[in-house]
Amino acid sequence: MLDRFSSALQDSMKLGIKQGFAKGLMIGSMGIVFAVWAFESWAGSVLVIERGENGGRVFIASVCIVLGGLSCMSALPNLSFIVEASAAATRIFEMIDRVPEIDSEDEKGKVLAYVHGEIEFKEVYFSYPSRMDTSILQGFNLKVQAGKTVGLVGGSGSGKSTVISLLERFYDPMKGDILLDGHRIKRLKLKWLRSQMGLVNQEPILFATSIRENISFGKEYATTEEIVKAAKAANAHDFIIKLPGGYETQVGQFGFQLSGGQKQRIAIARALLRDPRILLLDEATSALDTQSERVVQDAIDQASLERTTIVIAHRLTTIRNADMIVVLDSGRIVESAVSKENEPSSSPDHSMEGSNRRNIVPGSTPRSSYSVRASWQNSPLSPFSPALTMSIVPSINTISYYDSDDESSDPTSSPSLSHWRLFRMNAPEWKRALLGCLGAVGFGAVQPVNAYCLGSVVSVYFHNDTSHMKSETSFYCKIFLSIAVVSFFANLLQHYNFAIMGERLTKRIREKVLHNILTFEVGWFDLDENMSAAVCARLSTEANLVRCLVGDRISLLVQVFTSASVAFMVGLILTWRVSIVVISIQPLIIASFYSKSVLMKRMSVRSQKAQNEGSQLASEAVVNHRTITAFCSQSKILDLFAETLRGPRKESIKQSWFSGIGLFISQFLTTAAIALTYWYGGRLMNKELVSSKHLFQAFFILMSTGKNIADAGSMSSDLAKGSNAVRSVFAILDRRTEIEPDDPDGFKIKKGLKGRIDLNGVYFSYPSRPEQMIFQGLSLRIEAGKTMALVGQSGSGKSTIVGLIERFYDPIKGTILIDERDIKSYNLRDLRSHIALVSQEPTLFAGTIHENIVYGNENATESEIRKAAILANAHEFISSLKNGYQTYCGDRGVQLSGGQKQRIALARAILKNPSILLLDEATSALDSVSENLIQEALEKMMVGRTCVIVAHRLSTIKKADCIAVIKNGKVVEKGSHSQLIDLGNHGSYYSLIRLQHGLPS
Repeated sequence: MLDRFSSALQDSMKLGIKQGFAKGLMIGSMGIVFAVWAFESWAGSVLVIERGENGGRVFIASVCIVLGGLSCMSALPNLSFIVEASAAATRIFEMIDRVPEIDSEDEKGKVLAYVHGEIEFKEVYFSYPSRMDTSILQGFNLKVQAGKTVGLVGGSGSGKSTVISLLERFYDPMKGDILLDGHRIKRLKLKWLRSQMGLVNQEPILFATSIRENISFGKEYATTEEIVKAAKAANAHDFIIKLPGGYETQVGQFGFQLSGGQKQRIAIARALLRDPRILLLDEATSALDTQSERVVQDAIDQASLERTTIVIAHRLTTIRNADMIVVLDSGRIVESAVSKENEPSSSPDHSMEGSNRRNIVPGSTPRSSYSVRASWQNSPLSPFSPALTMSIVPSINTISYYDSDDESSDPTSSPSLSHWRLFRMNAPEWKRALLGCLGAVGFGAVQPVNAYCLGSVVSVYFHNDTSHMKSETSFYCKIFLSIAVVSFFANLLQHYNFAIMGERLTKRIREKVLHNILTFEVGWFDLDENMSAAVCARLSTEANLVRCLVGDRISLLVQVFTSASVAFMVGLILTWRVSIVVISIQPLIIASFYSKSVLMKRMSVRSQKAQNEGSQLASEAVVNHRTITAFCSQSKILDLFAETLRGPRKESIKQSWFSGIGLFISQFLTTAAIALTYWYGGRLMNKELVSSKHLFQAFFILMSTGKNIADAGSMSSDLAKGSNAVRSVFAILDRRTEIEPDDPDGFKIKKGLKGRIDLNGVYFSYPSRPEQMIFQGLSLRIEAGKTMALVGQSGSGKSTIVGLIERFYDPIKGTILIDERDIKSYNLRDLRSHIALVSQEPTLFAGTIHENIVYGNENATESEIRKAAILANAHEFISSLKNGYQTYCGDRGVQLSGGQKQRIALARAILKNPSILLLDEATSALDSVSENLIQEALEKMMVGRTCVIVAHRLSTIKKADCIAVIKNGKVVEKGSHSQLIDLGNHGSYYSLIRLQHGLPS
């Protein structure tokens, strides 16, 4: 992983160095201005000598022309912004002017007086616009009677979710018709049509607002009573009122403050709030534990009464009450029947066997999914830690904690700031630093030398001796040309070498930071300040700020220091009286420029912060456009968006006022300083205390330097940000993990593990929620080579046991033994090489399938990789892909279906050849076809290994050697499946089975 990261940074570093070289060329080419002064000086002397022009007027004209040219040149870079804005405006206006093919705001269309709810698909053909070569539905026919419930089942990619998308008119079919009560839905008013439907997806979509607001998306102007009633119907009211803010609790971006089950129940409440005639449920209960699923399923069953309901399900128990069950395969109906033909026996044991044996579409291969599974992030409100089983999704906008001038670093965790330490990290580039400083010194000296020459040229024009005028002019022309050449090469030398220095430091810091982060215990990542977005900021934003501190800022400081030193020294030598006056008023000019720059930066930061809320809402609206479309919530989102823009508008107006005032003050003080200097200089000339030549020389030198110092001073806020970034970087580099992953003194396994696991008197709470105890004296033994299944409700501590075995966390009290040795005494890296974890949400990286499998064993041969894929039932679908094992998986594996991702994750685990196998809900998110394939592969892999299985679907653990029922952090029952069944109605396991299969008590 680190090697891939370093390789990716190599390309970024090369690009940064090229940018530094280009910057040097661009700024160096500005030296043409000095060449222009050479031409102006020569041309002016010709006019004065040959045409008798007044020297003063010639010089004034020259200055006006050059300053005008400089103004034009300073404006040129802004043309790029105009070009970029024009390009952006073109795209924006294209979107504004685009007429949607399916327009939800179109007022045309028929509105039915009463909706019965009869739905019919007639010979429907469909392919997704992004994959026109893949047919999803091929001559699809389906009729759903009004008020009836139809269950759609089938393998991944069979077209189940597509049926709902077409009914919601997210897409239109390529061929065929979809009818509602005998009317083509294309001829119905779209917003009205969608208002008759309630949609609940497998991946609940919530917005970064309160729970009340999220539920109210289901119905505009809903009352509090209606919202509470809908929440109660969805079994959400009880957990909502227990939250600190109740219905006003903020759910966070994408709802990450809530657990998956909590989010799903809020989504169901949102759908029930609108009291729809048609209810569309796409895996609506798949994220819930057995008890919650049963209660929510009862609510859904009640809500389905007298409504037309289409249910997509992987768990066949959720459609047992359907009036008809339809089996899809490759976009066609291959089987349909009324549910009575599919009703299971009343025996829970028989029910589980039937569920295990059922294979809806034998031999079907899951297709790629078209949606991204929402991963669950850390939540202080959820009953168990997501870090065990869920991958963390970075937020849309990478968070930077250094966009403000306020320091929020924790003094207890931040090391003392040491720039020398930072420079030591850059020590290998000391030669580049010397060359860069040499270039900065050269360019810093250019400004006062140029100003000195300008002052000299003025006096030359007033000489009466033409030969002396010619020789002096020729001399200064050569100096101007020399300055142009020096300026070009000095800038090139400065920016190129500092770019190399800065980019190499950035790469070095990022590698060290990531290396250290990867050694940290999982509990560190559970803390809010260490969420994925913050970690990404430290790898990107902060590293760049450090680069700017060492590279760009140091070069500018050296340049300005040189310029100021030369200017003040030469000025005092030429005329100390004028120099003292000019130097004394410099602080006012510097302060004006500095204040304006810093004020504008701070206001810009506040403006950016004000815009962030709107940007976040806009990004959520784009990402979740289907949910917004389904609930006809466009106007509500637009109202919320308009509200968030009021703050930025006020900040922008305020910023404009302060910008104008600041510009006026800085220019007024500059002009006043010039007037004062000329007035005082004139008096000195009258008293013959200074010559005109020295007056002009000192004036130009000192005045030009003042603005340079002000520009450097305005960097103080940037330096503060850089200092904060240095603190943050060193805080990570200096932190020592609480769980050392590669302790050289740790015990290393030489002959392999037997696999016996003992948890003795374990007390534990998560670092992010220390007040909430998960275990209070838990004891459990898992025999070597046996399979132990852990069952229970969400929050009971099942996944926590997996995390403790992997030593993601250490218990507060008690011991965990593997092969009768304390887990803390092992070399953790070596121990984990004998343990494999397969989670509910498989974690794939943005690489090829081959690369993702190889993470299980980096030294594996090609034959071993293929053998692992075959054992995981993955080789067949991988081979059917266009690029086979070199197929790119996409970010978090989005190019693959859930079943495909899970099989690749399983192949990775098989390649590891572990002694202990940990399966945390490994099949719970899969359809029956994918589940059967995964289950078959797992059974092959479990032979001869110690296995710990966490499962909601009790059918997956029937064959386990031992089943432990976890409740409130304790083992309340333990035994084989048959032993626990024999306990009857009084047994917790028996109760869970009845809940899951809807059997009477």
